[in-house]
Amino acid sequence: MTSIANTALGPLERDGRLLNAVLKAGTTKPGRFGFRGDIALKFQTQVADEKRPPDYSIEQVLTIAQEGESTIPVLAGYLHSLAYLSDVVDVLDHALSPEGRYFIFCNNIDLLAKYQIELGDIIFNVLPCDESTVWKELLDLIGIDKNDIKNLNAGGKLDYVLDAAKSLHISYDQISYEAGLERMSPVKNRNENRPV
Repeated sequence: MTSIANTALGPLERDGRLLNAVLKAGTTKPGRFGFRGDIALKFQTQVADEKRPPDYSIEQVLTIAQEGESTIPVLAGYLHSLAYLSDVVDVLDHALSPEGRYFIFCNNIDLLAKYQIELGDIIFNVLPCDESTVWKELLDLIGIDKNDIKNLNAGGKLDYVLDAAKSLHISYDQISYEAGLERMSPVKNRNENRPV
C-alpha cells in the first residue's frame, strides 16, 4: 500500500496543510498517491487549542505524487486571487519541479486571459475560473469527455486525467508575476448575493 509519508505530499501532510480531502489515498498506479482537496497556504493565528480554518488555500486541488520521488509531477488547483501564487511557491517550494505541469485557475483574472507565469524556475499555467470547478475546467482543457472515465473509481479517474494533463503541451503568453498582479481584477466577495 502506498504511503503518503514517502511522497512529495508527506511534508504537507505533516504540516497539517492537506484539508477537506475528497481523495487522499493510493491510486490505481503502483506507488502513486493521489490527493483531491485543499492545500492551506496561510493559517490563521490559533488561540489556545482552537482549530481555525486557514486564511486562504489552493482549493479543489488535483494532484498525484510517486513514492520515493521528491517532487509533484502535476497539480491543478483554484486560487481566489492571483496574488496568492507567490504563497504557492513558498509553501510548495520543496515539491515543485521545473519539469512539472502546474495549472492554476483564478477567480480574479480576465475570463479570456491565459498566461504562463514563471516564478523562480517553476512555470504555472494560469487560467480563468468563474462559477465552475477545477475538475470540469481541466477536463475541458484536455478534451476529456466525462463519459470516458465514468466507469473508473476515484483513483482511476485522477490517474487518467492527470496523466493526460502531464502530456498536455500548451503555449500561452508569458508574463511576469508582477504584470499579472497589475492586470488582475479585484477579488470577488464569495458571500455576495447569497441568501442570509
